[in-house]
Amino acid sequence: MTLLLCLSLLLLAIVALHSAHLYLLAAGALRTRAAEPSAAPTHRFAVLIPAHDEAAVIGSTVEKMREFAYPGELFDVYVVADHCADRTAAEATAAGATCFERREEPRGSKAAALSWLIAQVRAAGRPYDAYVLFDADTRVDPPFLRYMDAALAAGHNAVQGQHVIANPADGPYPALAAAMFLIDNRFQNRGRANLGGSAKLMGDSVCFRTAILERFAWASDSLTEDLELRFRLLLEGIRIHYLPEAIGWGEAPLTWADARRQRARWLVGSRQARRRHAGPLLRAFLRQPSFALLDGFLQTVLLPYSPLVVLTGLLWAAHVALALAGLVGPALPSAWSAALVLLAVYPFLGLALEHAPGWAYRALLLGPFFILWRTGMDVLVRLGWKKAAWVRTPRKGERG
Repeated sequence: MTLLLCLSLLLLAIVALHSAHLYLLAAGALRTRAAEPSAAPTHRFAVLIPAHDEAAVIGSTVEKMREFAYPGELFDVYVVADHCADRTAAEATAAGATCFERREEPRGSKAAALSWLIAQVRAAGRPYDAYVLFDADTRVDPPFLRYMDAALAAGHNAVQGQHVIANPADGPYPALAAAMFLIDNRFQNRGRANLGGSAKLMGDSVCFRTAILERFAWASDSLTEDLELRFRLLLEGIRIHYLPEAIGWGEAPLTWADARRQRARWLVGSRQARRRHAGPLLRAFLRQPSFALLDGFLQTVLLPYSPLVVLTGLLWAAHVALALAGLVGPALPSAWSAALVLLAVYPFLGLALEHAPGWAYRALLLGPFFILWRTGMDVLVRLGWKKAAWVRTPRKGERG
């Protein structure tokens, strides 16, 4: 066996491992189980909303929260107006929330703002069974808390609801983001939950038992505090349950420029989180094997979907060229072609399982551009050429 053939087979095995992990989650997502909301709610919730200069949306968001199909005496809405220079605090208070204004450092940290808000809620002395987190622009399905009440009653400690993009008609990027969330919700969350893994934390529409969130504070120095928290919970044996019936709608960035800043922050922060937790997750899995820990470790070392597709495409093209030059037989290009087709089919399979509307399939026509765009940013991050910090994403209607 030649050195070239050995190298090709090794690379093919690596790509196959990545694809097998994706399709394992897809297989897990085939099974659906409808959850039922609680008929007689018993849990008391503190609804937490971090807000930075959100006067344009926070009032209507709080008003919608106050309309939950849940006993009013069993939930309260709290807002932290974090270093705001507008009327966020006044609008939140007028809409019926208890609002605290924060001026402490560090600035630009959602994790720090939420941790501070929880400290204020605890100091007020009113007991709660769970905290529920929403973004400042989230629109929530009225029975949301009833579904969370039922999940807590079933013994779950951390529950991620279904985050849906509310503005797919606002442009190419919102439509693509909405399609990607449909796929992620099906494969990354439902698939993991069905297989005994831990769902992704989406940063919104998520519920934690009070003791869990008070014990595991967010890493305020992280750009991806939700990923950090997910890994830390996994190391403590706490899985995040996925509850697709509990729905929250949020806006996607309107422009590619806004999306680029948001994506850069995620890529830099997620790379830091993966490097920090890869070793501990592997050691935890070796001590006490479980799918949840193995899946968590694999997430720290496997390539994300977009770079994987680009790498597979480049290797396919290289093997086609080698075959035309007579340096390899036809079997290898055929194998690489199959690998590329499997990756190309993957997102369409997710949309099909979700019974997605036609616009979602049309949005995927931008998929090749997005894959190259995201992979380019990923390469810059890995080379250390791309820096990121938290920057507020403009809301719909705020642009002149």
